[in-house]
Amino acid sequence: MVELAGIIILGILAQWVAWKFKIPAILPLILIGLLVGPIAAEFLSEDGAKWIEPIWNGKKGLFPGEGLFYFVSLAISIILFEGGLTLKRSEIRNVGPVITKLITLGAGVTFFGGAVLAHYLFGLTWDLCFLFSGLIIVTGPTVITPILRNIPLKRDVSTVLKWEGILIDPIGALVAVLVFEFIFVGGEVGFTKTALVEFGKIVLFGTTFGFTFAHALVFAINRKFIPHYLLNVVSLSVVLLVFVESEIFAHESGLLAVVVMGMVVGNSKLDNIKELLYFKESLSVLLISILFILLAANINYEDLLLLYRWETAALFLAVVFIIRPIAVFLSSSGSMLKLNEKLFISWVGPRGIVAAGIASLFGSKLSAEHVVGAEYITPLVFMIVLGTVLLNATTARLFARISGVFLTKSEGILIVGASKVSRLIAQYLSDNGRHVVLVDSNQNNVQKAESLGIEAYTENIYSDNLTDNVELNDVGYLLALTGNADINRYAVEKFGKQFGENGSFRLASKTELDAGNITSGNGLFTLSDDFNNLMKVTEEFPEIHEVAIKDVEDYNKLLENIKSNKSQIPLFIKTGKGEIHIIPSIDDQIEDEIDSSSKIVYLGSKVN
Repeated sequence: MVELAGIIILGILAQWVAWKFKIPAILPLILIGLLVGPIAAEFLSEDGAKWIEPIWNGKKGLFPGEGLFYFVSLAISIILFEGGLTLKRSEIRNVGPVITKLITLGAGVTFFGGAVLAHYLFGLTWDLCFLFSGLIIVTGPTVITPILRNIPLKRDVSTVLKWEGILIDPIGALVAVLVFEFIFVGGEVGFTKTALVEFGKIVLFGTTFGFTFAHALVFAINRKFIPHYLLNVVSLSVVLLVFVESEIFAHESGLLAVVVMGMVVGNSKLDNIKELLYFKESLSVLLISILFILLAANINYEDLLLLYRWETAALFLAVVFIIRPIAVFLSSSGSMLKLNEKLFISWVGPRGIVAAGIASLFGSKLSAEHVVGAEYITPLVFMIVLGTVLLNATTARLFARISGVFLTKSEGILIVGASKVSRLIAQYLSDNGRHVVLVDSNQNNVQKAESLGIEAYTENIYSDNLTDNVELNDVGYLLALTGNADINRYAVEKFGKQFGENGSFRLASKTELDAGNITSGNGLFTLSDDFNNLMKVTEEFPEIHEVAIKDVEDYNKLLENIKSNKSQIPLFIKTGKGEIHIIPSIDDQIEDEIDSSSKIVYLGSKVN
């Protein structure tokens, strides 16, 4: 009981440490697992026992017999299903040629290059080498996102790394599953006709079960056959059912079935897909926290000693400094990416949770079957995972500065609220070369913004999802323009530090305007209008105009003229250099900003 409770407590503690210090959770999880497992047994325990023993050894342990194997199998099936849910066909079509090549050509380079290295450095058989290389294809969003989240990067660079991690996760897992299945069915007879037939059965039953049950689940949910409060637990039970049933009909086909099922469900027209994703994500966090402490603790000190040789360092260095750069440069050939951007993308390639989890599962199973060299799979993959995560987590920011992809000033603009007036302002800013992003909990508003070509997300600002979006790394201005004054204040307080380093602005409430205590410098978007005024003018005159001004005197005269007209609202000062300033933010230094080529930007009817 103490060990089981300890794993959960330590796992959640590791997740908190990862959040607090902005590092991938896999790093503290595996380190804790190694500490309470092989390190404790060798150096800390008086009786030479692990503090946490995953497998029952006659005296202590959590799982008897093959119980750990069954738990790991079921846990990874849920994690892979959640990964499959995130893989959208539309994303593959639209992510661009560089990312498409990275998850195809780049993955191929890693697959064959890693196998060659493992074969000639460690003397492993080719089938085990390809299993190893298939496992290290995967990077994964859970390790990429924490590293990139706090590094302001050029948008193209962060986008490439983010989507490579998202898309390669289930693809890499699928490759590893297929390679393992091909190895396992080969057995003593090698890759014979019998092995190929068995492999074909695995692929057939895996894809068939995954595809069929996915459509059945979507049908049941959309037809309201499942009550809302049972939606998540029924979906979980169906995932486990698919895994077990597929295993019964074709041994080792379960993981393939759940990946296929996740992909099909994720690409279906399902009203509750976001809620399902949230539940599976929360469950995955708990399972990952338990799983990786168990897996790391299950490694024996003798397994770690297998890596105590120069070939280990050579393999790691070759993967990081040869294979990854070759994959990136081949994939980005002919693209708009510059040399320094390619170098940074080459540097950042941490392997993720799926790689470590499947490696432990497959490695232990092949070792149990007495496959020669199988004992190397788990420690080698763990070494690549820990090494790349540690390297990138500690050096990515420094290398971003050295390579010149670090943004010294964030000019992007995040607008909270995607109402008609927000869309109009966003369109103007976007037309003037600014990266603008709208967020709103109203999906209809977001869809209208997207139809105008404006980047927009359906998000609730009371959640933490925005902070995980690495594509907002270049945002330095925050505008809270909703019709709710409390939401506007909350948005500025919560996200001002992260997204408003150059300025956070909100709309004044009607109470503040009526009280007449509006002054410059208190973070207001406009000193004279609230949301209702903006919307009223937008409905009557949905246009933004520019008027040239000669000097400060001309500006003050024109500004008073616009303010006195109820159908016009002043918004920005646009300088001759193309800089755009929110008017209240520069009232004190207006003389420094205005020149002979400046313009005042306003919303509403045209000035006569």
